[in-house]
Order: sequence, then C-alpha cells, then structure tokens
Amino acid sequence: MNAPHTARGQRARATVIAVRPNLVTVQLDDGPVAKNEVAHVCSGHARLKSEVLRVRGRLADLQVFEDTRGVRVGDPVELSGELLSVTLGPGLLSQVFDGLQSPLDALAAEHGVFLPRGHVAAPLPDRLWSFEPTVREGARLLPGDPIGRVMEGRLQHDICVPFDEAGPVRLEWVEGGRCDVQAEIGAIRRDDGSTRALHLSQRWPVRRPLPQRLLRRRWAERLYPHRPLLTTIRLIDSFFPIALGGTACIPGPFGAGKTVLQNLIARYAAVDVVIIVACGERAGEVVETLTEFPQLQDPHTGGSLMDRTVIVCNTSAMPVAARESSIYTGVTMGEYYRHMGHDVLVIADSTSRWAQAMRETSGRMEEIPGEEAYPGYLDSSIRALYERAGVVRRRDGTTGSMTLIGTVSPAGGNLEEPVTQATLASVKTFLGLTAERAYRRCYPAIDPLLSWSRYPQQLCAWQAAELGADWPRRVDTLSRLLRDAQRVAQMVQVTGEEGITPDDYLLWQRAELIDSIYLQQDAFDPVDVSTPLPRQRDMLALLSELVELQPASEDRETVRAWFLQLTARLRDLNCAASGSGDYAQGMQAIRGLMETARREG
Repeated sequence: MNAPHTARGQRARATVIAVRPNLVTVQLDDGPVAKNEVAHVCSGHARLKSEVLRVRGRLADLQVFEDTRGVRVGDPVELSGELLSVTLGPGLLSQVFDGLQSPLDALAAEHGVFLPRGHVAAPLPDRLWSFEPTVREGARLLPGDPIGRVMEGRLQHDICVPFDEAGPVRLEWVEGGRCDVQAEIGAIRRDDGSTRALHLSQRWPVRRPLPQRLLRRRWAERLYPHRPLLTTIRLIDSFFPIALGGTACIPGPFGAGKTVLQNLIARYAAVDVVIIVACGERAGEVVETLTEFPQLQDPHTGGSLMDRTVIVCNTSAMPVAARESSIYTGVTMGEYYRHMGHDVLVIADSTSRWAQAMRETSGRMEEIPGEEAYPGYLDSSIRALYERAGVVRRRDGTTGSMTLIGTVSPAGGNLEEPVTQATLASVKTFLGLTAERAYRRCYPAIDPLLSWSRYPQQLCAWQAAELGADWPRRVDTLSRLLRDAQRVAQMVQVTGEEGITPDDYLLWQRAELIDSIYLQQDAFDPVDVSTPLPRQRDMLALLSELVELQPASEDRETVRAWFLQLTARLRDLNCAASGSGDYAQGMQAIRGLMETARREG
C-alpha cells in the first residue's frame, strides 16, 4: 500500500504503540506532524482515517473515526500532511453525508447496508456542470473572489479563487463549458511566478473558519445582523426573534418536541440553504428525518425540500470521533454557501451529544477534567463554534449570512448542567422547551416565561419599517401580561379560582387567550402550521385590542363563557387561509363579539 506524500514534500510515517477505543498512540518515525492532521492507520487491508489530537515530542495521540477492533501494536500509520478537510463545490445540496463527508447513499450502493471499515466515497457526484466564467483572463484577483458560476438546481453556485491562497493572483486563463468537478477550468499565477490549476471544487480544513483570513486581511467584512430569521412560528418571530446570521439554542427534556420544532424551522425558515447536522442523536430520529425530508414540499419553491438541504448524519451508535467532527463539517459547508451571498441555516442536533463525544475523547487522553468530567476547554469550544455564525460581505458587495441553531439535551431537563450553561453564554436567543408545556399539549412547548432573546434591540429598526412603529410596544405589553398572569396562575393552584380578585381572574383569562391562540400552533394544520409575518402583525394587533376589552359582567361564569366563545372563533380563524371566505366570516364574527363587549361594557 503506497503512502501519500505530505504537503511538505516528505513521507511522514509512524507506528502504533498503544490502542484504546477510538484512540491510538503512535511513535513518529520521521517527518513533521501537525495537530489536526489526517492520518491513516493501516490495519490489515483497511486504512482507518484518523486525526492527530496531541503531539508530545515524537509521540502523538490520534482519534480514529472507525472502530479500532483489530488494530495492533506495530501497525504502520501514514500521515497525509493535510488537516481534516472537506471538499467544497457544486453537488453538495440534496446529499446525505457522514461526519467525514462520505455520501451514505454511494457507500450503501457499493457495500450494502453494513458498511465495512476504511471505505470512503467521493463527496461530490460524478456529473457534468455548465460552467460560465464571469471574469476575463489577466484579471487581478484575491482569494475568495468569484471567477465564474454554475447553477446548482435553482441556486447560483459561485466558483471562487481558492480560499487558501496567500495573496493576490492573476488569472492566466479560464474556459467555460460542461465539465465535472475534477476538470481544469483555468489557472492562476502567483506573484512568485508559480501557477495553480483551478477546478470547480476545492478543499478547506473544517476546524478553521473559512472567512478567517479574508476578514483579517480585510478582503471581506463581518456585518452586524439587522434582519430577523423569519421562521413563520409566531412565538419565535414575535416574542423571541432570531437574527439572520445570529445564534440560538433550543434546550429541552426528552419528549418536549425538539425534533419537530427544528424540522418546522428547517422547512419554513426564509433561507436559501439548510444544513442539518445530526451529531449523536438516536438512530430512530435520524431515520425519520432522512425519510421525511425528501417527501416534503419546499414551501418557497414548490420542489422537494431536499433540493436546498444538506444532511450530515452521525447517530449515537457511530464512533465518538466521527460524531465530534460532524458538526465542523456542517458548519464549514454553511460558511461556503454564505460566501456566495446565500442565507444559510445550520441546525445542530444535538450539541449535547457533541460535547459528550469531546468528554469521552478527553477522558481517554487522560486530560484534567472540568465540571461533570467535561474537558476544561468545553466553554471555549462551544463559544468558538457559535462565533462562526454571522453576516459576511465579500469584496464585490455580495452579502450572505449563516444562522446557527443548536439543540441541547440536558439530562433530566436540568438547565444548570455545563453544556447548557456554556451554550447560554454564547448564544443570543434561548428557546427553552419544558416538560410541563409539552404535558399540557402546548406546542411548540417553548416556555414564554423561561425563554429570552437579545436581538429585539438590534432588530427594532427593521421591525419598525416592516411591521409599524407600535410593534415593539404591543409585544412588550403582551409579554408583561403573560408574566403577571403567571403570578395569578400560581395563586389559583393554592387557593382556587375563588381566592383571587375579579381583576386577577380577568388577567388570567386574557393570558390563557394569548397562549392558546397565538403562542400555540397546530403543526398538522396546513394553514396554522405556518404564519407569515404580515398575518402575525394583524393577529397581534387584533389580540392587543381584545385584551383591552372589559367584559360587561364580572360574573366569572359569564367571563369564562365569553372567553371560551372568543377562543373558539380565533382558533377557527387560525385555520382559515388569508383572503378566503372562511377568514372573512371569522373576522366578522370576532368583530361582532368585540362590538357587543364595547356596548355592554
């Protein structure tokens, strides 16, 4: 078996001297080695891909992305000289990858359901793309500048100067036409006279933020997020908005609806590309995602939802090391599409399993543990991950965004555990799911008194322009009403309804109306499942009027009956399509109830 040559022009080799589950220690024979470098452990006929985690003199610890059964002391190890990287180019969309970017469909077609160790497949499909150059020969370019484009389905896919170039280059030649990702489409010449061939694809290390060098050299610019990510979920868009290019986390106990909520966000969010990273979830949940998404219709284009989706799949049954790398693979692909000017949504499910993978690897390396045996660098790792989200504008003015939403699965719903606390310190929107709301069938089970968002201040200008200057005031009024009603609800549990004043009873009924009509949505109703922002604005204005009405009587049975009637009318309205006859009749009936209350009040 021939060993690959490193980028340094030397053949780096090593020998296994110790084996632990998913971790081997090697003795370096010769040649340099770097942290996060890719190595291959040669065990029998298999070449097991691994990554250098730690270098100690001439010893190195490698995490292996496959099962290490059969690996023996004395087995040879080949170091590639390349950091753990992914291939970026047209053909990523609609694919299902493992954590190392091997397409699972291609592996299954070649080897069957049970995949043998050490086998990989080309990440990009073997097909022809119609490449159209957009710059002339002789142009002076910088890394990341576009040289042409192909159409990846409905999406314009820019082909750029390789991001790892050190400085300005000159375009020697470029040729359009139909070609695959390995064909030469042009060449660039560096200032030192050396040349480099251009292809439709390029490689990039997953643990290094793609725009890092561009931002540092001022070849790109990071912008302040000022627009919301529109999810069409009323509770999120109105009360706890997420900025386009921002960060959010969704923690919650088992059965609280995290998977359903993230699937709804992925389906209805107003973005160009969705990347779902299943980093350690149970196989059943991942299978559900894999089978449902190809059958779902994209509400924005009418085509298949998979046409703008990439799935990176590593279940809890897969090796720990592959689970840990999968989230970096997904985020790197998201940064790539963001650079083209697209709005990208990355959903990581769940970062708790990713953190647990880090904990297992850290324990096997005998590092000093932190709280609950997590590594001491847990906080910095989570913070560095979420910092890769954001809005970036490249040199020609094209602007793209990457929004990162991570779900957290705290054991027993304990939000005080280290992963949740480190995540809350890194994100700016917290959508807390609770078992109590899920038990009451209040879906989405986001607790409006537990959740928060730090984005309203920076989104207020956009909201004032799109939704009216009184939008923040209305949201704040209803939020305050919900908080005040919580005190009343706790009192009712102790004293019963007879132990509260008529004013508190009215406050409680108003809060119940807001909760059941606006905060809850029926994911199985074709209309109520998705509420566009203009309809949210109208509904919020209507609710603001309703909660200010004073019923004609203080009799509690009369008040309850009036609110029950109003709630039934509003629920029918939620399920009526905008502009339909049912919607007009529902609005007329509600206005009639409001007029009656005003006259009698």
